[in-house]
Amino acid sequence: MSSDRFGSRKGPSAVVEKCVGDRCLGWSAVGAARPGTDHQTDGRHGLADQRTAPPTVYDVASAAGVSIATVSRVLRTPDAVREGTRDRVQAAIRALGYVPSGNARALAGRRTGVIGLLLPGFDVVADERPGLVTDGGVRVVDDRRHVTQPFASNLYFDEVLRGAETEAWQRGLALMVAAGRGPSRDVIVNDVAGRVDGLAVLAQTVPDDLLEHVARRIPVVMLADDRRSHGFDSVSVDNAAGMRTLASHVIGRLGIRSIAYVAGPIDSPDDLERAAGFAAALADHGVEASSVRTVHGDFGRVRARELVGPLLADGVPRAIVCSNDQSALGVLDGLLAAGLRVPEDVVVTGFDGIDAGRFSSPRLTTVHQPMGALGRAAVAAIVDRLDSPAGPPRSMRLPVEVLLRESCPPAL
Repeated sequence: MSSDRFGSRKGPSAVVEKCVGDRCLGWSAVGAARPGTDHQTDGRHGLADQRTAPPTVYDVASAAGVSIATVSRVLRTPDAVREGTRDRVQAAIRALGYVPSGNARALAGRRTGVIGLLLPGFDVVADERPGLVTDGGVRVVDDRRHVTQPFASNLYFDEVLRGAETEAWQRGLALMVAAGRGPSRDVIVNDVAGRVDGLAVLAQTVPDDLLEHVARRIPVVMLADDRRSHGFDSVSVDNAAGMRTLASHVIGRLGIRSIAYVAGPIDSPDDLERAAGFAAALADHGVEASSVRTVHGDFGRVRARELVGPLLADGVPRAIVCSNDQSALGVLDGLLAAGLRVPEDVVVTGFDGIDAGRFSSPRLTTVHQPMGALGRAAVAAIVDRLDSPAGPPRSMRLPVEVLLRESCPPAL
């Protein structure tokens, strides 16, 4: 196969130039006739009659009278292209109905223009509701017993995703999102890695050996975990300092000594750092760690609600400190069901700063971390590494802030 200086392709099939007005806008490929027939056919599929091929980046470049690199710049960073040239390319794109593909963009810049984001997968819980109505009408459902599915309440991931989307969009990039757990995890990770320029991975989503394999091909940035020792760039928040400050308010400012702690999964880097900050606050104020009732949840609201019963079995603690907001919201649910008032009987705190905590009753005291900024910083770190591949692993740690609300106020 050969090409002319504008990138038009020539091969076994005839090429018919398609023009609108005085400007040629693209081509339709017509297969050569098979011996012994009077029909023109598609050489690949043997289909009779003329078949129009989808427009390509070469077609756009030729129609606009520019190089494919210029087309790529218009698609990625239009403000960097002169207005006249940009308008001409965009007009050709509209007239042809061209849809950019990763392969076409890669021809010019050796990149796909896509950033990957891997989030933890969740087991799908069977939906107990009746099947969907597909022929119209209105159904009335008694929803009082329906429990929100676990995967519907992961608001932390929603905020991280929104930040990554925003940063990618502002940089003229696309974002590919996938779940990284389950029996097909390795296949999913490798498939995504083969389609993107770089990969942002939430902590504990993918094992180190698989990440190290992927990092040989593309930049990998860890979210919510500092993995410089493993050779990865990372973006995280100051979990330990945030929890230490919040727990110090509960113990030192409010003078509370009867405390329970709802921890998260034991393999979570975030939870380990927050637990360390909590332990430091206990030591700062002379509280024995052995006096604290500790239970492990899964960062989910449903499980935390179930843990309230065991926490109350040996008496009501004056404070329940939770390692994340969703756990704290579950604790609020459980305390309400037990007839206890917050903060009059028990004060409750969380960590993350998800929007749901602003609308709970009472509103949740928490450590707010910049979840959207985490997603944005991860995308920016990938782009920086693509532009400057050499150098040691880089780490960015974002600040947090303690937000005192009604569930644990400034003073009792």
